Amino acid sequence: MNQSFTSSPTIDLLAKNEILASSSRVIPVYVYASVFASLCIAVGLLWDISWHMTVGRDGLFSPPHIAIYLGAVISGIFSGMKVLKTSFWSTDKEKEASIKFWGYFNGSLGALFCIWGAFAMLTSAPFDDWWHNTYGLDVKILSPPHAVLGLGIVMIQFGAMISVISVQNRMKDTFSSKTKSHLQWMFAMSSGFLLVMIYTMFSEYFFLNMLHGVRAYIVAGIVFPLFLVSVAFASPYAWGATKMTLAYSLLMAAMVWILPLFPAEPKLSPVLNHITRFQPFHFPILLILPALAIDYLIAKWRSKNKWILSLAISVSFIAVFVPAQWYFADFLTTEAARGWFFGRFSLPYFADPDHPYRYNFNPYQISTGWELIKGLGIAVLLAILSSRVGLSWGNWMSQVKR
Repeated sequence: MNQSFTSSPTIDLLAKNEILASSSRVIPVYVYASVFASLCIAVGLLWDISWHMTVGRDGLFSPPHIAIYLGAVISGIFSGMKVLKTSFWSTDKEKEASIKFWGYFNGSLGALFCIWGAFAMLTSAPFDDWWHNTYGLDVKILSPPHAVLGLGIVMIQFGAMISVISVQNRMKDTFSSKTKSHLQWMFAMSSGFLLVMIYTMFSEYFFLNMLHGVRAYIVAGIVFPLFLVSVAFASPYAWGATKMTLAYSLLMAAMVWILPLFPAEPKLSPVLNHITRFQPFHFPILLILPALAIDYLIAKWRSKNKWILSLAISVSFIAVFVPAQWYFADFLTTEAARGWFFGRFSLPYFADPDHPYRYNFNPYQISTGWELIKGLGIAVLLAILSSRVGLSWGNWMSQVKR
């Protein structure tokens, strides 16, 4: 007797649930580890700046340095284990889905960036200690060891971001809603932690008393559209740049709120500002506002000519960011901003607390009239180029699957 078997709705539902259950486990452990390592590095970096402002340089194994290098170790170990497993204990199909390098190894692009970044960071540690012992304490921000360290940090944080989005691009059709949510916020966090590093690298242009000068906004037009646009364009979710800047803002603000809760005092001289608590770094600048505009424009005009889209993005970025940050800087000079929330009380131990421009704009760095108009025009032109590169970069990231 012949019997025909057809799939029933119940069987189909069970099969679908099995696929969704398995999809919640498709995010590799090394991806979680890479994002956590990126967080350790970002926290350690902001803590280290505060440490230098409050205590001074205090040896290779100061707590902030340990946090930074812990991130390098975590990222290197988990990514290295992933590469070794793929290279020597995986199927041919798994190897074909990876990148081959050095003739013997297979791994994902994100894991490779993390491994290279970890090597660079850990190499810079003894080099930096020797440099300071030879040439003095805090002698130069962009010293060769700091440059190697910064390069390694950027590689790890970029690797974490690429690791997340490659998983999304590769298996987006099989994800459960829970997994999609995990990836969404992991991508936002990893890109936000990278933005913290980028801001820190250019932070000397964004000190409060310089934010009524056009140079700060020219630098912003060069740097920030590149990262905001690339993340917004590559993000598989809506409001990618906004979520990136939200992660950046929350971490920067959290360090402003938490660090002063702990006691600390200077260990180097001269001590001009007698302090007893950690002095935090900057309150986040208002990048979340132009990020909203960028996300809206990309969602609406994604298929438009890329140069036209870049022009619209650059004009929107300058039109939103400049007045917002300009007037926010005005507020930060007031006594209301000197409390715990905005952290404007913060001042390094080696700075004169009676400096005339501590809470005021330096008149030699204020731009008005034609100087301001010309400078903002230059900022728009540079932001067009930055946005156009960001669109190309974002398009590349949206296709990464290995």
